[in-house]
Amino acid sequence: MNIANTPAVQSASAAAQGQTSDALNILVLKKALDAQAAAAAALIQALPQSPPLATEGSLGTQVNTFA
Repeated sequence: MNIANTPAVQSASAAAQGQTSDALNILVLKKALDAQAAAAAALIQALPQSPPLATEGSLGTQVNTFA
């Protein structure tokens, strides 16, 4: 008797392959999200610091704007 061709065995093996495939897809997604987070953090660190606020005089002590 060959049980490899029964519908129950075929559906069980397909379900097992589907779960493995889903787990692999989730793992790849997590790694991609981690890589994006690292790249975003690097970009944020690369931004220049804002200039210091003026502490005296009439220019720049009321509104802090720069181009």
